[in-house]
Amino acid sequence: MSDDHDPMTLAAPGVILANLEAAPAIRSRTPLWRRVLRNWSVRLGCGALLLLIFVAVAAPWLGTIDPTAMDPASANLLPGVTAEFSDLSGATFQHFFLMGTDSLGRDTWSRVVYGARVSLSVGITVALLALTFGALVGVAAGYFRRLDDVIMRAMDSLMAIPSILFAITLMALWRPTLVTVIVAITIPEIPRVARLVRSIVLTIREEPYVEAAISLATPTVKILWRHILPNAIAPLIVQGTYVCASAILVEAILSFLGVGLPPDIPTWGNVMADGRMQFNQFPQTVLFPGVFLALTVLAVNILGDGLRDTLDPKFNKRGG
Repeated sequence: MSDDHDPMTLAAPGVILANLEAAPAIRSRTPLWRRVLRNWSVRLGCGALLLLIFVAVAAPWLGTIDPTAMDPASANLLPGVTAEFSDLSGATFQHFFLMGTDSLGRDTWSRVVYGARVSLSVGITVALLALTFGALVGVAAGYFRRLDDVIMRAMDSLMAIPSILFAITLMALWRPTLVTVIVAITIPEIPRVARLVRSIVLTIREEPYVEAAISLATPTVKILWRHILPNAIAPLIVQGTYVCASAILVEAILSFLGVGLPPDIPTWGNVMADGRMQFNQFPQTVLFPGVFLALTVLAVNILGDGLRDTLDPKFNKRGG
C-alpha cells in the first residue's frame, strides 16, 4: 500500500497536533467539587447552614442583651415592642424586642441566637465523634472476620435501645453538662455508622486489588488506609449529615423534657420548654426557637440529600 493513501500523511501536521492536544481534555472528568456545587440541594442546604453558623458565631454581637438577664417588669412582651429593660446590675435602657420576651422577662431573640451555638456545637461534635468511632468499629468488624460476630452483636444490642431512652438514662446517671449531652447522644449513633462502614468493607474486601495486596503480604494498616477507608469516605460524609440533624433534634428533645442542659444555658429546647405553659397566650416563645430548629434540621437534611445524589454512584447513573 502506498504512503499516499495513509491517512496520517493526508492530514495536516497542525490538525494532528490539535487532536493530540485535545485528547486529554476529552478523557478528563469534571472535578468532584464542581459536581457537588452543581447540585441545587447542596447549594441551598450549605448556604442555609453557613448562615446559621454565622448567627451562632456572631451571637455576642447579634444578641443585644445577655440571654440570662431577667426583668419581671418586661415579661411576656409581644414581638416588635420597644420597652424599658432593667438588667441585674440596675442599668435601665430602652430596647427593641424583636421576638418579645418570655415569662421571666428574658429577651427571646438573644436566647434563640445563643441557642444556635449549643445546637450546632452538639450536632457537629456528635457527627464527628460518631463517624470516627463508628468507622473504626465498622472497619474492624468488616475486615477481621473473627471479630465480626462479637462486635456486631454488641452493636445490635445498642441499636435495640431507643436513642432517646438511652440518652435520658445516661443524663439521669451523670451530671447534666454539655459533654454529658454529647456523649449521651453519640453512643446510640455509633452502631448505625458501624453497620454502614461494615457493609462497605465487606464489599471492598472481595475486590481483586485488595486480594492482590493481601497476597503480596501488604501490611494490614496500609491496606485499610490506602484501599478500604478511601472508598468509605463519601458514604460517611452523607451519613454524617443525617447524624448531625438527628443529634440536634435529640438535644432539643432532652432540653425540652428537662433532662438536658440546665435551664440557665440557653438552648432551643430550653426556650421552648419555658414557654410551653403559656403557649396559648404567648405562642412566640415556642414558635421562634421551633422555627430555627426546623430550619436547621431541614438545611442539614437537604445538604445530605444533595451529597448523596452527587457522591453515590447509583444516583449518578440514574441522573446521567
